[in-house]
Amino acid sequence: MDCDVLVVGAGIVGLSTAYALTRAAPGTRVTVLEKEPGPARHQTGRNSGVIHSGIYYPPGSLKARFALQGSAEMIKFCAEHSVPHDVTGKLIVATERAELPRLHALIQRGRQHGLPVRELGPTQIAEHEPHVRGLAAIHVGTTGVCDFTAVARTLARLAQDAGTQVRYGAPGEVVAVDRRAGRGVAVRTADGTVLRARAMVNCAGLHCDSLARLAGDAPQARIFPFRGEYAELVPEREHLVRGLVYPVPDPAFPFLGVHLTRGVHGGVHLGPNAVPALAREGYAWPVVRPAELGGLLAHPGTWRIARRHWRYGAGELRRSLSRAAFTAAVRRLLPEVTAADLRPAPAGVRAQAVLRDGTLVDDFLFAEGPHTVHVLNAPSPAATASLPIGREIARRALGVLGTG
Repeated sequence: MDCDVLVVGAGIVGLSTAYALTRAAPGTRVTVLEKEPGPARHQTGRNSGVIHSGIYYPPGSLKARFALQGSAEMIKFCAEHSVPHDVTGKLIVATERAELPRLHALIQRGRQHGLPVRELGPTQIAEHEPHVRGLAAIHVGTTGVCDFTAVARTLARLAQDAGTQVRYGAPGEVVAVDRRAGRGVAVRTADGTVLRARAMVNCAGLHCDSLARLAGDAPQARIFPFRGEYAELVPEREHLVRGLVYPVPDPAFPFLGVHLTRGVHGGVHLGPNAVPALAREGYAWPVVRPAELGGLLAHPGTWRIARRHWRYGAGELRRSLSRAAFTAAVRRLLPEVTAADLRPAPAGVRAQAVLRDGTLVDDFLFAEGPHTVHVLNAPSPAATASLPIGREIARRALGVLGTG
């Protein structure tokens, strides 16, 4: 065997898993395989950079448990390793009366979670964010921002210091997995290299369901790529936003809506929306991969999502194609902004798991097979929760090895 555990994917979850394995079972031979030239090139490095408090997630869910624990751990980790971060707090703002019941439900959920939440009226909103307008808001004190790419690089360094091998580069793309009873797995990469391991951990993000099928497993969900498109305020208008401002989310969707984020390195991002991508790594409209698109269209869940949520999808598509429509979504929170104040910013793609009945999987999802552990749904708040998620995956991997 070339290693005990082969982790596929060097996003923040894969690297946290490698780090957790080295701490839970020193001496375990770990290799991380990544097709990109460095870590955090996809979901990890293309999000808002927000350390989420956990207020949105139902009590008892993995998202709630891991986000509540992970947010505190992430802040401590950043402080210990000199990773740029800031605990700013955030506002969740109701701009219409119809949103007030959902805002009040979030207040109760925040209190259930033991979070420091305060109810604000319009005057108090203005004290926090002078240019934001709303009927009422919640202030959540434990929310912050950090550089998740720097966190991923730090995790990679710590894992490597403990003996982990991290292999980067396009030839490292996995093209075949041979799993034999009692003999672990053999993984073949694009350049013909074969790596043999006692267990494989699938942290492949946008490609996790495809990798699970390569291993001979039948994942219960398929990845549906949603592109999140961002804008940013031009420098002379950055003063309009002091910190983090969110709308009241629609509980029918695992998306938080267009929000305002002052980043840890400066600048103010606005977004994202959520539109179907035409490729798993479809970071712009022209990016189309026919085979991936065909597989998506052949999945029954795709058409059930379309029938069930076409109105919501049409609104998101309109905001994608129309700068005026996107600006109008921002103006709900920030009335002074104009289209001239915005400029395009890099987009991200969310790896959202969808069941055959069209249900959007709303929690983290793991699955195990012979010699394999698959992470099948780990979108936001996975970066926030990456440290406890990594320990959970490591526990499962060690169980597969018979050492957990």
